[in-house]
Amino acid sequence: MEYRKLGNTDIQVSAICLGTMTFGEQNTEAEAHEQLDMAVDMGVNFVDTAELYAVPSRKENRGLTEKYIGSWIAKGNRDKIVLATKVTGPSPNLGYISDNLGFSRERVQEAIERSLKLLQTDYVDLYQLHWPERKTNYFGQRGYRKPKDDQWTDNLQDVIATMNELVESGKVRQWGISNETPWGTMKYMHYATAAGKALPVSVQNPYSLLNRTYEAGMAEVSIRENIGLLAYSPMAFGLLSGKYHKNTERKEARLHRYKQMARYSSDQSYEAVAKYLEIAERHGMSLAQMSLAFVTQQQFMTSNIIGATSLAQLEENIGSAKIKLSDEVLTEIEAVHNLIPNPAP
Repeated sequence: MEYRKLGNTDIQVSAICLGTMTFGEQNTEAEAHEQLDMAVDMGVNFVDTAELYAVPSRKENRGLTEKYIGSWIAKGNRDKIVLATKVTGPSPNLGYISDNLGFSRERVQEAIERSLKLLQTDYVDLYQLHWPERKTNYFGQRGYRKPKDDQWTDNLQDVIATMNELVESGKVRQWGISNETPWGTMKYMHYATAAGKALPVSVQNPYSLLNRTYEAGMAEVSIRENIGLLAYSPMAFGLLSGKYHKNTERKEARLHRYKQMARYSSDQSYEAVAKYLEIAERHGMSLAQMSLAFVTQQQFMTSNIIGATSLAQLEENIGSAKIKLSDEVLTEIEAVHNLIPNPAP
């Protein structure tokens, strides 16, 4: 397993990160512990979660993911992992988490205390803002249009102060952002630098063969500002496994089970995946491993957040870290991307 520096810190994280949002929804507590054990045994030292998880989030499963990780940590496993979690951004549909969603000092303090209790630890290594408070283009929106009812005022300096307070308290080692834009990222970097405060060290945004929009503006920010990407949804909810094209998926597979989560279900996405599947099979790889290897070897990548519902899937996904795609494969991938660019932003 390759290990990379988390931003400008001395924290080394594995190039593959274990994503855990299935814990408490598609995976039981025992299965969660099995996944964590296997991941660590295969060299993964980076685990990502959120107070919002499991996903799809409901009142009944909120906090279960952190709870399951916490019961695993309580077995004496804390020193084996770099642990990341997130505070939930504002949403009208998530009142069961808090009636004060957002990044006010009071809300962030409430959220970190709850997460630490569930995770059964005194600190988290990386604490992330799950999505912006302002209305901008994330969660599949292709472009930005200022909404007519936009009442957001720039409070990013206050948010930076709050996150730095957590760092100074020892409850958080580093902090990061998620679902951010180039404007938001650079604002955070500018304000934190000007104030002499700890900067965000990572950005957790979507990136996959079906969504390479990060390359347009954020890639340069990541490289020049040393704030690497933690890529989520690198498998596009499993579509990039090829199982839906080969009719080998189980009836409880994610895209069947959660019809409301249609971010990766367009006709263009299915067409692109069919072409990527041909490339993988022609070169003797599984589509899953080709898809993940493509993400992991990007210059702006810190860690590739993979997820699985079975140990077999997990082993295959982590195993992708050993694959280095050839120039020939990359050229063929680029041809498909030029033909069907970013069908699932």
